[in-house]
Amino acid sequence: MANRKKKPTLDRRSNCPVACVLDLVGDKWTLLVVRDLALGVTHFEEFLDSPEKIATNILSDRLKRLQAAGYITKETEPADKRKSIYTFTERGKELKTLMGLLARWGLKNIPNTSAEHPEL
Repeated sequence: MANRKKKPTLDRRSNCPVACVLDLVGDKWTLLVVRDLALGVTHFEEFLDSPEKIATNILSDRLKRLQAAGYITKETEPADKRKSIYTFTERGKELKTLMGLLARWGLKNIPNTSAEHPEL
């Protein structure tokens, strides 16, 4: 029997829309991957350069989950076939709005935060 990699699953705790959103992006790393995508990051190595220093295995898992859920696509880089480009799908672009709301709420309500990324 061949040893197959397990495909990421998107388990739900309930049908509550808030719980479902949290099931998708509610962990620290997924939110930061979505933030970086919203800021224009498209390559695996670029995600690794974020100040939070995500581990490669966690990054790979979160990208696969977002792709499996239909929020991002993964395509081969035309200039370098060894690299991939990650981008939002049409459905995934709505996550940018969520990032903007979180950023504005954080600026307003959490002391000592900065508008490092005003484009969110």
